[in-house]
Amino acid sequence: MTSSSDRSAKAPGADLIARFAAIVGADNAITDAAEQAPFLREWRDLYVGRTPLILKPATTQEVSRILALANAEGVGVVAQGGNTGLVGGQIPSESGAEIVLSLTRLKQIRGLGADGGSLTVEAGVTLAEAQAAARSAGRLFPLSLASEGSATIGGCLATNAGGVAVLSYGTARALVSGLEVVLADGSVWDGLGALKKDNTGYDLRDLFVGSEGTLGIITAATLRLYPEPVERATAFAALPGLDALLPLFQLAEAQAGASLTAFEFMSGELLGFVTRHIPGTQRPLAGEAPWYVLLEISGAAEGRATGLLEALLAHAATAGLVSDAAVAGSLTQAAALWRLRESASEAQKGEGGSIKHDVSVPVGRVPELLSKAADVVARISPGARPVPFGHFGDGNVHYNISQPPGMAREAFLAQWDEVARAVHDVVTSLGGSISAEHGIGRLKREELVRVKSAVEIDLMRRIKTALDPNGILNPGKVLSR
Repeated sequence: MTSSSDRSAKAPGADLIARFAAIVGADNAITDAAEQAPFLREWRDLYVGRTPLILKPATTQEVSRILALANAEGVGVVAQGGNTGLVGGQIPSESGAEIVLSLTRLKQIRGLGADGGSLTVEAGVTLAEAQAAARSAGRLFPLSLASEGSATIGGCLATNAGGVAVLSYGTARALVSGLEVVLADGSVWDGLGALKKDNTGYDLRDLFVGSEGTLGIITAATLRLYPEPVERATAFAALPGLDALLPLFQLAEAQAGASLTAFEFMSGELLGFVTRHIPGTQRPLAGEAPWYVLLEISGAAEGRATGLLEALLAHAATAGLVSDAAVAGSLTQAAALWRLRESASEAQKGEGGSIKHDVSVPVGRVPELLSKAADVVARISPGARPVPFGHFGDGNVHYNISQPPGMAREAFLAQWDEVARAVHDVVTSLGGSISAEHGIGRLKREELVRVKSAVEIDLMRRIKTALDPNGILNPGKVLSR
């Protein structure tokens, strides 16, 4: 998961550090090791980096001046938002050569579109803050993640985050109409338009969304807003077996159509982890089942969503697709059901080491992935416990595996590369992707070369060279040197 090539060409000396610090002011230039620590550790502890300097600019102009200086001096720059990334893209290397650019002070909400259909915010605004700003205007910004209280808009766009609402609204890429981006040389591209149609040449916006800070640094974005649903109906259903998962989704899609806004699944063993390790959670259904689904239907009229959901569950029970279900009778009950799903990652920490995968396959092949991946994991690591969950409706599976009981954490994690390669081989054999919503970062950059064609890798390298010829933007991430 690491490489000896993870080092920038040049580390800044004391004089250069002082020049960088002068751009943001001494109070926003962090050199103390203790103060730096929260910025240098990925939350799963897969990566712990070092840096001579963390800068916290407050304006796009300050970001521009920092990059212009870094580019002229050949200093690597790692942009960071809320530090919620899961592939190491936001963490500097262990060499201590790169500086970190924390964008959390870019907090302005610049304005609401005249028709209420868009909201322009700066990169350091958290996802929760953007959602609240939309709500205050009677609108919905639908991107939703478990980490939305700390994940920033800039980070979500840089990684093309997905979340639980992709089924209806798409990934982050579909939820942004314009960007403001600072390029490697410090020049600023103002592309903050709110047009739904613009066919004037290459789509620069889509080039930067998902590029993980390797092509430019997003400093602001114009987000697409939607009408707030009048009603949401939520249920947690138990399935008798894996073979019920796809037919239940197809039934839900057929009966609810566009009103089906979430179809999240998790294994029965994972639900046990959640109720065992997350205080205040409890099983919503009596007994145990091998698989569970959280469904949400949204409606524009009071009572319609609830009626659709109840009819769907009745039909599913008759067809033998659901063995039991709990329908939320209040917003509090709905939040409790969602907490079971949103705590899935956190709960795994209580079971020791985890080997995690963020993959996608065509929706119709998700059950096949779950079955075949379980077989390869059992062969490589007998006793390991697959606890998959994810966004079934868009084919995104978080195929996570907890260590065998009694096995040392370090010994299990030492199998990461072998297990990951085997799972990724299953995914690619099913026409899938090794990264659905977390990105590549450092964690998957060698795998990217293995699963992508030589033509694709060459095109990516050409784009990187054209936009960042000195290689200062997030060195060693996405594409290895």
